Amino acid sequence: MLLLIQYTLIFASVLILVALGGCFSEHSGVINIGLEGIMVMGALGGALMMKYLPESAPAAVVILLVVLASVLVGMVFSLLLGVAAINFNADQTLVGTALNLLGPAAAVVIVRAINMAENPDNVSSTVAYKVAKKAFLVRIGKFEFSWFMLFALLILIASYIVLYKTRFGLRLMACGEHPQAADSVGINVFKMRYAGVLISGALGGLGGLVYITAGVSEWKFENGVAGFGFLALAVMIFGQWKPVNIGLAALLFGLFRALSNVYTGFDALVALKLPSTLYNMFPYIISLIVLVFVSKNSRAPKAEGIPYDKGQR
Repeated sequence: MLLLIQYTLIFASVLILVALGGCFSEHSGVINIGLEGIMVMGALGGALMMKYLPESAPAAVVILLVVLASVLVGMVFSLLLGVAAINFNADQTLVGTALNLLGPAAAVVIVRAINMAENPDNVSSTVAYKVAKKAFLVRIGKFEFSWFMLFALLILIASYIVLYKTRFGLRLMACGEHPQAADSVGINVFKMRYAGVLISGALGGLGGLVYITAGVSEWKFENGVAGFGFLALAVMIFGQWKPVNIGLAALLFGLFRALSNVYTGFDALVALKLPSTLYNMFPYIISLIVLVFVSKNSRAPKAEGIPYDKGQR
């Protein structure tokens, strides 16, 4: 049971971070379905930082530098969406799809190039980070606490405060609801949309780092992030673009994802003799079922996905 709670919290942390990233972007008016690709690139930045940091580096320094690397790489990669969608009015769904294809492919090429430069016979797309990963973990009895769990909780609280209690958040949401009205009172819609996209890149990149460090000490980037970017989008929609609801939805989806890791520890589940692949499918099956019932009543920001034209009123 303790292991189930541990995995539920770490997978929920991934979903909270990435779904909140999508929430900020869509509240600004930009649909970001490229979260999958952003997660992979953020994971790449964090993994390479962990690989090359000296083993003697203090834990606090490791945490700070690795998180910064993931966040910055995620933000830079998300700029591709920002420039295409905001400056050139490109179709946001197509750009996001392109990011999802580009991210994993670019990560594999970069990692293989690095590995081959170090050893010409090593053509794998794997990055190992066993030593640096320990900085993020704290043993509390049999429970393995990850600092990422705390990060996700703090960011969830901060997101609620920023969106509903600050001028920045209210202006951001105004740009996703009625950008012309926001512009008429002096709000720079383009800057606010860039802010939303960059925040989504930062949180998506951090979510990718959390995912690849969940229970393993190396990551093969050919595997991507197993559709967690799309699962986070389902969490965001199920949570109705509201931080608190997103947190609760992430716990539900995280529980079903955790079952695939620990179901062998429950006699009742083992007795069912279900194939392990079915447990891996659970969160995605649940997401489809949930979206069938929720999508009709969901209320997305009115202006999301619509390029802003200053001349339109």
